[in-house]
Amino acid sequence: MLDGMDPLSMFAAETPSLSHSSSTGDLGRKRREKEEEEEVVGADFEPWSSKRGEILARFTTTEKLSINLFMGSDKGKAPSPGSSAVSEKVRTRLEELDDLEEGSQRELLNLSQQDYANRIEELNQSLKEAWASDQKVKALKIVIQCSKLLSDTSVIQFYPSKFVLITDILDTFGRLVYDRIWTMCSDPQPLPDSFTADDVNDTAKETCLNWFFKIASIRELIPRLYVETAILKCNCFLTKSGIQETLPRLTAMIRGIGDPLVAVYARAYLCRVGMEVAPHLKDSLNRNFFDLLGTFRQIHGDSVQNQLVLQRVEIPEYLTLYSPAIHWILQCVAYRAPEVLLTEMMDRCKKLGNNALLLNSVMWAFRAEFVAARATDFIGMIKDCDEAGFPKHLLFGSLGRSLACADPPESERLPILNEAWKVVTKIRSPQDYISCAEIWAEFTCRHFTKREVNTVLADIIRHMTPDRAFEDAYPQLQSVIRKILTYFHDFSVLFSMERFLPFLDMFQKDSVRVEVCRSIMEVFIKHQLEPTRDPVILNALLHVCKTMHDSVNALTLEDEKRSLALLINGFIHMVSFGRDFEQQLSFCVEARATFCNLEPVLVQLIHTVNQLAMETRRVMRGSHSRKTAAFVRACAAYSFITIPSLSSIFCRLSLYLLSGQVALANQCLSQADSFLKAAVSLLPEVPRSISVEGKLRSSENFLLDFINNFLATLLVVPDHPEHGVLYLVRGLLNMVQDYTWEDSSDAKVKVYISAMPLLAAMSQETYLYSIPKVDSNETLYGGDPKFIAEINKLCETLIGQVVDHLKVLGRDEVK
Repeated sequence: MLDGMDPLSMFAAETPSLSHSSSTGDLGRKRREKEEEEEVVGADFEPWSSKRGEILARFTTTEKLSINLFMGSDKGKAPSPGSSAVSEKVRTRLEELDDLEEGSQRELLNLSQQDYANRIEELNQSLKEAWASDQKVKALKIVIQCSKLLSDTSVIQFYPSKFVLITDILDTFGRLVYDRIWTMCSDPQPLPDSFTADDVNDTAKETCLNWFFKIASIRELIPRLYVETAILKCNCFLTKSGIQETLPRLTAMIRGIGDPLVAVYARAYLCRVGMEVAPHLKDSLNRNFFDLLGTFRQIHGDSVQNQLVLQRVEIPEYLTLYSPAIHWILQCVAYRAPEVLLTEMMDRCKKLGNNALLLNSVMWAFRAEFVAARATDFIGMIKDCDEAGFPKHLLFGSLGRSLACADPPESERLPILNEAWKVVTKIRSPQDYISCAEIWAEFTCRHFTKREVNTVLADIIRHMTPDRAFEDAYPQLQSVIRKILTYFHDFSVLFSMERFLPFLDMFQKDSVRVEVCRSIMEVFIKHQLEPTRDPVILNALLHVCKTMHDSVNALTLEDEKRSLALLINGFIHMVSFGRDFEQQLSFCVEARATFCNLEPVLVQLIHTVNQLAMETRRVMRGSHSRKTAAFVRACAAYSFITIPSLSSIFCRLSLYLLSGQVALANQCLSQADSFLKAAVSLLPEVPRSISVEGKLRSSENFLLDFINNFLATLLVVPDHPEHGVLYLVRGLLNMVQDYTWEDSSDAKVKVYISAMPLLAAMSQETYLYSIPKVDSNETLYGGDPKFIAEINKLCETLIGQVVDHLKVLGRDEVK
């Protein structure tokens, strides 16, 4: 490298002769050796593609950008016909590349960031089009010119994003060249996946060499380095050890780049390609990192400082530009690395005076278990860092992320938290503070009790309340809530924290507050296994549920209403006061007033109260005292008052019937009578069609099902002494007679037919079923001939109606 040879001569000297490429040997043995040697990158390695979007979003600029492109004429587009010697072809390619550098210059000025990205994407498309049209040299020109842009740091804040955009083009070029040579190797038969250089034919090798010769003749260091790195994988077509020999040379070439920012991204690209094509070659990755350590002193050199002054960029902002590249290099170095490597890295950090930028990347890159085991050592190193260039709270944030994934030794946990929080609580910027506090909140919840968590919440409230700073930090505050809910499932402990509800009060934006309340209720329903009567829990969750309920308005979607109602119903279901039934009813009364706008919640409350009445009956074994009789009447009154507020008519009908059955079972005859009369009086309001799952359907089948259920109940309902014999049956049949059924419908006759078995059962001396302690008509009338005569008269009327309908059907069929 240092003997004065030009890159092309040096590359040619290293290249083996094609005549000796097909060496003899056991190919199967070589393939096995290669498979044993190579290490496949697993799913536990975070790919570059996952970082790409984050970098583009984070490193932006409002300054105008420019692109300088040198596009020469098209002379010498192809080699001279009949020229077969390698030297002749190399000369031709050199002429083409000379033309590249001597051509006309195009400069695109005053580009916005989006314009710049669009222009780079256009160049990427131009590269693919040129390749597809067999203009390989033009494609190479595009790649070289794009690579040259990576030496430009005139808008330094945008450099990481520029690197991402341009390396996309380099990746495309590398794939095209590799696929082209692979295709050449597939003639006459496809190349095996685990091929060696001995499997590659001479034509493909010659083409591959030509590409490397073209690239080695590029005069400028940066484009030559990047373009050769892009096709690094093609070395496997030439020799088995090609990649292994090339990586150290490319690593050494980067030492010639003077700008430390440009150099670190060049190393990042080399490490990225190296991990893709030869992840087992760790020495190259380590060498790149150690070379990087040697460049840190350049950051504080005059050339960099002058550049920062010129562009009005502060050192802390400048140092963040290094983060993506250093993170990536260290991620590659640390991947499946032994724990001893972390110890070596920490020693090197100490020798560099605990460089904060490097220390931050080390904590990001190495396995959380390794970092957690040395957490106390890292805290000591962080304390010794110079805070001028890289704030310490960022370092504690990185340490906290590792400790959230792995546990430090138990004896060190409290000292670690104390040391970290001393730094966190002194952060003045609310945004910086909450970003760090959010991370350490998880460590606190994971390892400590409600006392320490309550202290953390109090500190967050103290920092975020002045000037309503919490309004700009809702995502971080929500994250704190989620972490608390992850580790605290005992809600009596959770709500006994003095600062938990005041912390919730900071969520003053309606949509965010409702989202937080939803997350609390979801955790409660999932983890609360036993019903509760704890007043602390009930009062707090009533407040949480009321917040969700009060967010409902005319614009709220039905799905959202159902979702909120489901959570509130889950809470109601988990409330139980045991044998204190009166307290349970009082809770339902309060809940009805609180959740009056959500119909599914009112339905759940009615079911809860009916269940309460039946539980009272069970406890009293069907024999109510004066007190319990008054209580079940109060339950019936609750349902009777609540049902009319429901909008769904079938819901009202079914609840009137159900509540009537419950009242009847509890010997509340007048209340049962009121429920059943209300149901009968509601029948004329039933629409002929209803919406089911967004589609209009006939209500006839639903109505018939309800009437059949209603008729079955009437067998055990005694007649009211003031309303005559079978007054409920007659009332129902009159409503059916007056109801407007669909044309040509048989529904009315079906009801008449269903009523006849009921009348037949009523005429029996002993009814098929009865309710204990409730005297049905069998007892009231005792088989009185007048009662039987009324039944027979009603049956004759019904049979006459059925026969008339059959005659009409017969006439219609004849027609």
